[in-house]
Amino acid sequence: MDFLLSTPLPPIAISLAVVMFLLGVIFMQKKNKRYPPVAGTLFHQLKYRRKLHHYMTELACKYRTYRMLGFFRYTVYTADPVNVEYVLKTNAANYGKGYYLHNILYDVLGDGIFSVDGDKWRHQRKASSSQFSTKVLRDFSSEIFKTNAVKLACIIHEATTCGKSIEMQVLFLQSTLDSIVKILLGIDLHTMSATNNEGIRFANALAYASGSIIYRVGDVFWRIKRFLNIGTEAAIRRNMKVLDDFVHNLINIKIEKLHKSEEQYEQPLKTRDFISKLLEAKETDPKYLRDMVFSFIAAGKDTTTSSLSWFIYMMCKHLDRQEKIAQEVREATGLNNTSSADEVAANLTEEALNKMQYLHAALTETLRLYPAVPMAGPRMCLGKDYSYLQMKIFSAMLLTNYIFKLTDETKVVEYKTTVTLDIKRLHVHAFPRV
Repeated sequence: MDFLLSTPLPPIAISLAVVMFLLGVIFMQKKNKRYPPVAGTLFHQLKYRRKLHHYMTELACKYRTYRMLGFFRYTVYTADPVNVEYVLKTNAANYGKGYYLHNILYDVLGDGIFSVDGDKWRHQRKASSSQFSTKVLRDFSSEIFKTNAVKLACIIHEATTCGKSIEMQVLFLQSTLDSIVKILLGIDLHTMSATNNEGIRFANALAYASGSIIYRVGDVFWRIKRFLNIGTEAAIRRNMKVLDDFVHNLINIKIEKLHKSEEQYEQPLKTRDFISKLLEAKETDPKYLRDMVFSFIAAGKDTTTSSLSWFIYMMCKHLDRQEKIAQEVREATGLNNTSSADEVAANLTEEALNKMQYLHAALTETLRLYPAVPMAGPRMCLGKDYSYLQMKIFSAMLLTNYIFKLTDETKVVEYKTTVTLDIKRLHVHAFPRV
């Protein structure tokens, strides 16, 4: 992975790219078949890896729908709304993840909902949907979001008193990870406060494994390296052992507690976390539950982090919108600038949040301008409402008491080349509202 990121392409790679292009054009066309034009190769994507989204966007503006040649395969990309709707909605059943992506993602996501198709996908979708639609889980999640929003506000308060700049994306990453793990497993990682060594190990292992696994797409030797247990693949295996041991231990404890409660009491234990509720619904396969956990951690952490980061960036670019949202929050909650974080959290009721229409619109516009992932059709995000709830609670908490400004107003924002559209760095200064 490090080699791909830091080393310029040698002449042999450029030559191979040309050969791949010619072979693709000559041999991959079938008689009487219409194919999108070939716009480039995997080597072109590696060459422009630091600005990959720009490169792919330029190709999309030129071709709308096009192919990129890889090793023994090609990938079709499209920015045509008609094609996007057809793939994600109208005929979504024909466009599953497939063996290729499933194999790449398996070590992290297993047979989780984001790496499977068909009956496995439908079963998990149904089981998850039934839990996400319950008032118990929504109320539990709301409490967690408010608790972590208060912790986040306290960290920002400390930074304001010292005049320090804040890397908001790191804080959002920590707070969203703490939140989703508590919702799924019912335990606190405490990554924001850095007081739980086991939680920090888990967070670091997750960051490495999930960040590294996607580079298998451009590494034709990853299976060999995994078999030999060398390089990046050896590091992925080490980190996945940390993650698997942590999650399997918690799942086994929950299964044991459930069995004891069934044997000793008529009434089941009062649990509210996602996995406990699945266990109560007789979903007791540890691997199935493990795969669900990592799939929803991936969905609930990175996408929400990215969206909140871009939202704060946009607020820094439009200070008048910050003030308008702060005013809306004050009117909806009946509070003022001097209210404590705990007071703000206590008044962020469902009724108050529903009144914050301008905040909701600003978050939605941020998602339109900087979408973390595409959302359409039957694979529409199950946790979309939870993500909005978290983003509204965090945003209301922060903007009602603080004004945010970019540390360097002249610096052009950059993104990371990742699956989600992450900001490279988001350094801001926060100032108390008076």
